[in-house]
Amino acid sequence: MKKIKILFFIYQMGAGGAARTLLNIINNLDRKKYQPVLVTLDYNGSYESEIKDDVIFKKVNTQRLSRSIFKLAKIIRTEKIDIVFSTIPRVNTIAILATRLSFTKAKSVVREASNLDGDFIERLKLRAFGRIYKLSDQVISLSEGVKVNLIERYKLNPKDIKVIYNPIDINEIQKRITTEQLKSEYQALFESNRKTIINVGRLVPQKDQTTLIKAFAKINEQIKSRLIILGEGPLLEDLTTLTQDLNVSEHVHFVGFQHNPYLFFEAADLFVLTSTFEGFGHVLAEALATGTPVVSTNCRSGPAEILENGKYGRLVEVGNVDEIAENILAILNLANQPLNDIIDKGYQRVQFFNADRIVKQYQSTFENLLQ
Repeated sequence: MKKIKILFFIYQMGAGGAARTLLNIINNLDRKKYQPVLVTLDYNGSYESEIKDDVIFKKVNTQRLSRSIFKLAKIIRTEKIDIVFSTIPRVNTIAILATRLSFTKAKSVVREASNLDGDFIERLKLRAFGRIYKLSDQVISLSEGVKVNLIERYKLNPKDIKVIYNPIDINEIQKRITTEQLKSEYQALFESNRKTIINVGRLVPQKDQTTLIKAFAKINEQIKSRLIILGEGPLLEDLTTLTQDLNVSEHVHFVGFQHNPYLFFEAADLFVLTSTFEGFGHVLAEALATGTPVVSTNCRSGPAEILENGKYGRLVEVGNVDEIAENILAILNLANQPLNDIIDKGYQRVQFFNADRIVKQYQSTFENLLQ
């Protein structure tokens, strides 16, 4: 039987959630039915080393999206692609246009991963994205909240949107925890009697580590604790200054991007997400997969869907320093049995997002398009 050739197009296989999601889909596709082809711009990405060897991997010789349209169209023709899959708005528009300009029967599938909004000009841009999205054969939203945003801001028809949650590769996470070790410089962070809180995300306003650090300063007054933040970004200097102003710099550690964040999750007492908005909140589900309890802002959207409105983890108001601190303290002060119950429930919940299950939903969507 002829394999279905799916081209996955992304800016680069970098450290973001979109690249992680594509990696999980690509690596878990049924190889008896599918041949994945990955195409990026001319950048090196931190996830490239994790791509399976049987994936056809190509880079177009440009670093500008606008110049990649015809190059991508040529690859679609020469590789005889059946489906073009992309994510991130600007990348999606290029993928849709390239698919049309390939003059082939290839189908276009676009995935929307965030609750984008803004001022009048930004909303006009989203309407423009929506017009191009209507030229695709299928729009996929990674959460119900993002679907609502696609309807409100992009003016898409609800019937044209299919919700498929992010795939969490639980087996790979467990494998990387059991076969790899923290570097010695980081092991020391977990060796004292201090409770350890983990946060993962780019150091940008959206992730709101400012509120997290302010909450941590309150927590540290009541319980010996440590905050470890994984991620890079433009706010590093401002956040570092804030820790100094609040007299907690000795207990807040910025460790940058980590290829294996799961070792940090697994060793921590608590994972905290303080984002002002998300599309899904992928790291929340990954934390649950490592057996780590979570506290998250109830931002739009994703966390409430992952945690089922607080059933599997605590939800707090966005930007509310006191409420965040109070809920973190409540988890850190739990006795072993109730804490283990929370951990067990969280691990059961994350099975709903297991890559095997989610990728089958993608495969069913792909196959229906080609019928």
